[in-house]
Amino acid sequence: MTKDRDLGVLSAQVLFALQKELFRRLAEQGHPGLRPRHGAVLAYLDAAGSRATDLAYQSGQHKQVIGTLVDELEALGYVRRHPDPQDRRAKLVVPTERGLDQMRRSAAILADIERGHAEAVGAEAYATFKDVLGKVAGRQRGDGPPPA
Repeated sequence: MTKDRDLGVLSAQVLFALQKELFRRLAEQGHPGLRPRHGAVLAYLDAAGSRATDLAYQSGQHKQVIGTLVDELEALGYVRRHPDPQDRRAKLVVPTERGLDQMRRSAAILADIERGHAEAVGAEAYATFKDVLGKVAGRQRGDGPPPA
């Protein structure tokens, strides 16, 4: 059956399995309230703060979805909203100490997952895979042709 080799199916399998492991491990490390949907904010959140419009653009989500997720994360204690010093009319979404802890733990967990993949397929093969996947993702997003 070739359907399991389809780019959409394969990338979804990787994404969902990665999210499942990441959020399971985060829960074990003191962050049980987070869900994969929160990744649309947390994966793109800058430690110094980010505008909701930037988070929406980077994640590909509608601004209203990001607003709902920020509300949830604020209630869970991961972020707070502050006036943007560049534009007082705008708000920055800023991670709290709990949010920063989650960011550090997520980075460590993801690095560990990637180490495991590199060990399983070989470091060179995994580096090539990530390079090619990055080019495919950029092309799919419409970023233009990959550099020669």
